[in-house]
Amino acid sequence: MPDIANQTQAQTEGALDWVGMSNIEMPLVVGAANEPERPVSALVDAFVNLKDPKAKGIHMSRLYLLLEDLSNNDVLSHQSLGKLLHDFIDSHDGLADQAYVKFSFDYHLRRKALISKKPGWKAYPVTVVGRYDDGQLYLQLGVEVPYSSTCPCSAALARQLIQDAFADQFGTDADVDAELVHRWLGTTQGIVATPHSQRSVAEVKVVMGEQISELPIIALIDAIEHALQTPVQAAVKREDEQEFARLNGQNLMFCEDAARRLQHALNQQSAFSDFWIRVNHYESLHAHDAVSITTKGIPNGFKA
Repeated sequence: MPDIANQTQAQTEGALDWVGMSNIEMPLVVGAANEPERPVSALVDAFVNLKDPKAKGIHMSRLYLLLEDLSNNDVLSHQSLGKLLHDFIDSHDGLADQAYVKFSFDYHLRRKALISKKPGWKAYPVTVVGRYDDGQLYLQLGVEVPYSSTCPCSAALARQLIQDAFADQFGTDADVDAELVHRWLGTTQGIVATPHSQRSVAEVKVVMGEQISELPIIALIDAIEHALQTPVQAAVKREDEQEFARLNGQNLMFCEDAARRLQHALNQQSAFSDFWIRVNHYESLHAHDAVSITTKGIPNGFKA
């Protein structure tokens, strides 16, 4: 049969940075550190460069078949990702010396409620990126973690309104009945205003060091949720909702506060040589979002 890629030359000569396929639908088994291997449904991007300016094209089917082999016979891990990138290049001997792959999938975790400990599923969007370039292997892990953010400004304004309502109700009498105040605070007249909060998302990308053998998905998610203190919940009872309200009240955050918390937390993680953080507060007060972006700030690392 005719083989156009091998038997013909490019009509217009030129080397190409990347050639390949995107949004390949493929089931995979993910090997995450400290977790059982689990299947996911992934979208995959697979590319190599085309360094020969005269070559008609790459062999896309070879990239696909290598992904198919990973899907059927291996687990997505640090080791298998490195092997896959090398195989991409080896399958294009003389045509390519760089390779890139990206896996995007939802990673489901059973998370316990704050007080009742009722379990529920949460899906975290995950990306795993591998690149082989100039003899260097580059591996990147990305996660998106939802959380709640309560505005410090609106909290202060709400407190002032509550103070004003207290003064209106009880005046300046120094001898106020404690039980009466206690009952009043349990009414809508007592808590006359509440601060606004919103669902928010932290997008975090980290560069994994060579010492990592399994993908640290759970460790990264846990580090983010621990730093922010207000992760969204799955199954909740009233005691869990009350504790969630308490955590929001004790962790008032502008987007700048959230970004700095994550920046500090990831600076303590020696397993990650670089990081990129974007926090998105989907405002309930405004029709626009509040966003903060930061990086580790190393030379030739992530750019904001």
